[in-house]
Amino acid sequence: MSKPILTGKAGETHLLLGNEAIVRGALEAGIDVVTCYPGTPSSEVPDTFFALNGAQGGDDYYFEYSVNEKVALEVGGGATLAGAMTLVTMKHVGVNVAADPLMTLAYIGTPGGLVLLSADDPGCHSSQNEQDNRYYARLAGLPCFEPATAQEAKDMVREALLLSRQWQQPVLLRTTTRLNHLRGSVAFGEREAKQAPAGFQKNPRRFVPIPAVARVRHGELLKKLAEAAETSESTSWNRVHGEGKVGVVASGISRAYLADALQDPALAGKVRVFELGMSWPLPEKRLLSFMSELQTLLVLEEGEPILENEIRALVQRSGKAFNSLDIRGKGTAGLSRMGEYATGPVRRALTEVLGVNLPESLAGSPTCAVPENLPQRPPNLCAGCPHRATYFAVRKIFGDNAVYSSDIGCYTLGILPPLSAADFLLCMGSSISAGSGVSKASGQTTIAFIGDSTFYHSGITGLVNAVFNKHDILVVIVDNRTTAMTGHQPNPGVDVTIQGACDSQVDIEAIVRGCGVCNVQTVNPLKLKAFNQALEEMKAASGVRVLIAREACPLHARRLEGRKVTRVAYVAQQGEDVLACLETLACPAFSLVGGAGGEVRIDEDQCSGCMVCLQMAPGIKAKGRGE
Repeated sequence: MSKPILTGKAGETHLLLGNEAIVRGALEAGIDVVTCYPGTPSSEVPDTFFALNGAQGGDDYYFEYSVNEKVALEVGGGATLAGAMTLVTMKHVGVNVAADPLMTLAYIGTPGGLVLLSADDPGCHSSQNEQDNRYYARLAGLPCFEPATAQEAKDMVREALLLSRQWQQPVLLRTTTRLNHLRGSVAFGEREAKQAPAGFQKNPRRFVPIPAVARVRHGELLKKLAEAAETSESTSWNRVHGEGKVGVVASGISRAYLADALQDPALAGKVRVFELGMSWPLPEKRLLSFMSELQTLLVLEEGEPILENEIRALVQRSGKAFNSLDIRGKGTAGLSRMGEYATGPVRRALTEVLGVNLPESLAGSPTCAVPENLPQRPPNLCAGCPHRATYFAVRKIFGDNAVYSSDIGCYTLGILPPLSAADFLLCMGSSISAGSGVSKASGQTTIAFIGDSTFYHSGITGLVNAVFNKHDILVVIVDNRTTAMTGHQPNPGVDVTIQGACDSQVDIEAIVRGCGVCNVQTVNPLKLKAFNQALEEMKAASGVRVLIAREACPLHARRLEGRKVTRVAYVAQQGEDVLACLETLACPAFSLVGGAGGEVRIDEDQCSGCMVCLQMAPGIKAKGRGE
């Protein structure tokens, strides 16, 4: 991990990932506490804090991977109540999990300062929806910052933390995938002198929101929002530039696309731009002044038409002066509520409102659609992944008639044939609860798959509920000893992290038994005979039963446990058994050369040495790697 993020001096410039820039900004603000639940596209923020935490100079803040987002915000909330400057990070759907404490924190306030990073994911690059968390700023009453460059990511989180401490109110830093993962030059500033947290100051009439207190605190929140609105009117993050009768209001990464589009000579100098870096509360006075001499206004924002609708409402409230203003947003030149924007679509929208004709090559395509002739890369589990062996065995025993309730994690990649082990998915930790519902309503055999990190996150309550309500469900906990999909972050059950052995493991089987489940087995899914026997026993039983499929992710095992691949599989004799192995296991180390009737080959470089295929096909043997 780049140590300059931690040790770099003011005035230095470094090339940083947007997420790394957020880390630097928090360090410059004097951060005390960082909590998180990892989730793409936010994961590099906590991962960087984690990697730097053991370095010299990185021990002056506390960092934790919390078991879920609600817990992360509650730990962070407690820390800021004790006077600690706090950053809590998660992806957009994680804010749904954390919404309960978030709403209350907005009422009681955050004495030490607290910024919530919500990393939104337009385009669903790694998520189950495209929700726009600017709505949470409105719902909870949170001032909202939206950076568009790596430099702004660093500077905005710094200012947001300092303002949060000044206002004693939580602040939302809303990013998107494109901002989190871009790289840009970042000029470093001075690191603030650390202020020791003042400690918790008892004040029940503020911090214990029984109804009588909450009613008063709601009024205080509205006063704080009014104060934040005054800041929005004066902050340099909201800036106006350019000339013309056509205006553009842009927020978030759309500001970067707009800047690129305005480099075109046919568009440069023809529009007046209002960039909203602090996008909530709106700077209404400045917006009205900005719009007063415009004929047309284009609103550029990814996601929902939040700014567009608020500006329309602002114009309506202001009276007749703006009756002739033509406001355009979603629907202009194909601008949509779905997916991401890009320079091309923004350029097309500008040409439409300006009435400028550009060559198609310059105007850009209306969307970022994948060309039809480009080969598609289906979701696939890695070679040697224990989830593959788990799904193969479960499908062999339970077949097509069972219902497979899936969850959030690597194991969702078992959706496609021949594994076909994901029939439905609701949200993080839902597989046990939702599977119980299917089983109760239909009487169908139901298997719920859930990962180790997801089980700790929010699966335990579903298991308790299943036991209490006497549901009939088989729960398969696919325990690969890490939080694999988001980057191998530690969870309460890991053996080892990048900082060494974990001495505070929480045993999944002990939890399961503690929840009241009597029928529990822990088996390595790579040992097919034992795993199949366990599945047969579970199939013959009823009620709540749990099979823990425990084997480390091979990538994690190599990188952190030092496990080496010494033996690999190879095809010793072609035959139907080998072809059936390829077709039913679908390991990516296998390939069929020459089409139908050709030879099956195993790529030695991809083979992880799991040896599941040897247990399926006599024609496959093992050898030393490189032999």
